Amino acid sequence: MPCLAELARECIDCADPARKLRLTDAAYQALRAGRAGVAADAAPPRAIGAPGRPERPRLVSPRELPRRGLGTPGGRAALVHAVAHIEFNAINLAWDAVYRFRGLPDGYYRDWAAIAADEARHYALLAARLAELGHAYGDLDAHDGLWQMAEATADSVLARMALVPRVLEARGLDVTPGMILRLRAAGDDVTADILEVILREEVAHVAAGSRWFRWCCARDRLEPAATFRGLLQRHLRGGPKGPFNLDARRAAGFDDDELAALGAAD
Repeated sequence: MPCLAELARECIDCADPARKLRLTDAAYQALRAGRAGVAADAAPPRAIGAPGRPERPRLVSPRELPRRGLGTPGGRAALVHAVAHIEFNAINLAWDAVYRFRGLPDGYYRDWAAIAADEARHYALLAARLAELGHAYGDLDAHDGLWQMAEATADSVLARMALVPRVLEARGLDVTPGMILRLRAAGDDVTADILEVILREEVAHVAAGSRWFRWCCARDRLEPAATFRGLLQRHLRGGPKGPFNLDARRAAGFDDDELAALGAAD
């Protein structure tokens, strides 16, 4: 039986987006069908490094990315490209959560393999929309903040669950509703509909981060809210800036103490 960790590593290392999507689907379907599993004797994970990705987009500091309005086709294409880049990175992040951390319950690996498959589907929707707008992934510059956090949390599944799904990916819960409203005001219901799908499914992804963060806290006899607050202070100088989508974050497993740690409580 193929080892899920090695299938995950193959997906991470693949640099071609179309092939990465195919590998992701094949790995997830193999797991669902019982044709792949978590092997107790799998080789230990290799040191984290840059994941496989195409030569473009050029990666720059977020400060170097131009701000564009949604009133023009170019501005809407830039938004779709930015979200596609996030979803492409999210495929790698989900598979790295499968590959890097060993000895966890089977449900953990099922969750993150399913999330990888969702992220691949999201990327495919956005890449197709980008083509309709006359562009392709890689045409515009992008930043690499998501993978930098993967590197910072490579030695701790607890920190990874706290800071990648529950902070960086949860930011999408905060900002996507506003994007959808602006796109509909600009007459781009096609892109808005895609973002509606992504927003709905990302709540479940962040909820998986909440679930496994709390599982790790219980395993290590740590208090979740205090642990979350400490990780925010250590890695993010206190945490992300608001405003926050409180309803979506509560649906994704944040309690009032954790929202208070973000400075987001009512």
